[in-house]
Amino acid sequence: MPRSSNTSLHQTLIGAGAIVVAAAMAYGAVSIPSSTGYSGIGPNFVPWAVAAALLVCGAWLVWEARTGGFREMEEPSGAARGDWRAFAWISAGVLANAALITTIGFVLSCALCFTLAVRGLRGAEGRPSGGVRQTIIDAATGLTISAPVFWLFTKVLSINLPGITGTGWI
Repeated sequence: MPRSSNTSLHQTLIGAGAIVVAAAMAYGAVSIPSSTGYSGIGPNFVPWAVAAALLVCGAWLVWEARTGGFREMEEPSGAARGDWRAFAWISAGVLANAALITTIGFVLSCALCFTLAVRGLRGAEGRPSGGVRQTIIDAATGLTISAPVFWLFTKVLSINLPGITGTGWI
């Protein structure tokens, strides 16, 4: 199926947008001090690495768009209109996480975010969102994912995340 020039323009704009975001990240990384830490890598390493990777991806997207469009791209799946209920569930999860992370801690707020987002994603697929049993399974899965992440960040990487208790284990 031949691509229209309008499609090619839109695809080019996506790549250009990635390049602009990479430039903004690089601009922000300039203000981060580069003094090396424990491992010889300073705190500005990750922002620079992400900016560089995003720049490469953006340039690649522009090249793809200018040389024939995104190759062998399938037609988008899904409904013609957005699923507002799914959007509301996912948004509620993200907003609840942001609002409650300092109150109930990282583990519980992320588990709540996961539970609400999964419910929304299930609904977006047209599957039943699930009853009480499925919600409990989703919450347990969210806890199973968020607890090790919390411990990795706080105990291994020494990054302070809000916990429930003062011990730092939950």
